[in-house]
Amino acid sequence: MRTLIPWSVGVFACIVGFVCDHPATAAEERPNLLFILVDDQSPFDLKVYNPDSKLDSPSIDRLASEGMTIDQAYHMGSFSGAVCTPSRHMIMTGRTVWHLPIGPGKTRHCPPDIAENSMAAVFNRAGYDTMRTCKRGNSYEKANALFTVRHDATKRGGTEESGSAWHGKQVMDYLQQRQASADTDPFLIYFGFSHPHDTRDGTPELLDKYGAVNHKNRSELPAANPKQPQLPPNYLPEHPFHHGHPGLRDEVNVSGVWERRDERTIRNELGREFACDENIDIQIGRVLEQLEAMGELDNTYIIYTADHGMAIGRHGLQGKQNLYEHTWRVPLIVKGPGIAPGSRATGNTYLLDTLPTLCDLAGIDPPETLEGVSFKPVLEGKQETLRDTLYGVYCGGTKPGMRCVRRGDWKLIKYDVLNGQVHETQLFNLAENPNEYLPQHHASDVIELTGVKPQPQQTNLAGDAKYADKLKEMEALLLAEMRRLDDPYRLWDQPDDGLQPPQNVKPKRRKR
Repeated sequence: MRTLIPWSVGVFACIVGFVCDHPATAAEERPNLLFILVDDQSPFDLKVYNPDSKLDSPSIDRLASEGMTIDQAYHMGSFSGAVCTPSRHMIMTGRTVWHLPIGPGKTRHCPPDIAENSMAAVFNRAGYDTMRTCKRGNSYEKANALFTVRHDATKRGGTEESGSAWHGKQVMDYLQQRQASADTDPFLIYFGFSHPHDTRDGTPELLDKYGAVNHKNRSELPAANPKQPQLPPNYLPEHPFHHGHPGLRDEVNVSGVWERRDERTIRNELGREFACDENIDIQIGRVLEQLEAMGELDNTYIIYTADHGMAIGRHGLQGKQNLYEHTWRVPLIVKGPGIAPGSRATGNTYLLDTLPTLCDLAGIDPPETLEGVSFKPVLEGKQETLRDTLYGVYCGGTKPGMRCVRRGDWKLIKYDVLNGQVHETQLFNLAENPNEYLPQHHASDVIELTGVKPQPQQTNLAGDAKYADKLKEMEALLLAEMRRLDDPYRLWDQPDDGLQPPQNVKPKRRKR
């Protein structure tokens, strides 16, 4: 035994010496997480989804070239005209649209303590430093309040203090403070913006770049300018039938647009959108440079997305209260360790998959309340999609509203609005008709404005007898998804399943 004691002491000394020379801890080895969320951005603003876009976004392009672009990411939908509210609840909790702590299903379908299993709460418990900057309102306040460092304010102006640069400064200051204090804890940063949500007051130099003005005169059209973005290919001067939400703010009262859908108004508004988009890109670039200077970039997963898309003239619509691809889809770009540079995947993800994915990337046990699925296997190239069927809803206006379902190349949208005055069905093959052209897009005056002549098969196929079986299949699929997800409504041509639709209670106005 005496001969073993000196040997044991020597081994212990070697171990201590190794630990002292290599002070890495489990916390330091865990990845950092930077979640970037912009407010109201169609994926088709970005060149990575639309090569014809005039938007310059080198920082976002860099994320795509160094990471993965998900081609089919969706926000699931909304039961509110403020589409961002349920969207952001889904991001924070990882729960499906009818199982949120707000909305008609909250009592039966959501745990009462869900905030304690939301994003910041989960990562606080796991030893992460959590920081947030974003707009105020239309979000999940109980969850937002749990970030250890929080700087929220709505910034939609055209100066550094009143616009996107303010959000960028909050993240830059936080990173610099970490560096100054030699903080080695892993971090989760929720880097949110208030733009390009209207009012889209861009900086003077970026407005000039895209030929736009902050138009405020209802009695006159904005000036035409060749530097403005072109009309989108699926532009219409009006939607072919009522969208089902009378008095909807986004469709009748957005400053600079109001109810106009003429070429000059839409091109000017797209220019304002792009000016705000590029300003966001500039702030992201600054944060990437700071992370690189700190030596943190290589160990940081960066997720770039939006809470939902936007129409801005597409299909004759202006807002986010529809289920066309330009609005139901969101951009989703992810860069980080183990993700192949310049890769793409179909994905079939929802925004509610964000929290389970962040947990998976960080090696954290996910809360049992999650209904989303981690898309880490997609990021690693182990699978192409998460699911084969995607469901969408909008019923913030008249009920039951709009529903859609997608499987493969096929997509169905149904409208049951205005107390039965509007019953419409649309069937698209997105492989052949990715812009969801309607018969109205084939009109000569629209072709003259857009410069795009759709092919005969690029139209709504719901009334074509050749596709009757496909229509029946997609309608059955939609009903199955509505049942699976506890949708509390049924459409005019569906069985009522004995449901009692929720009472349409108007939200209380906030006191100023």
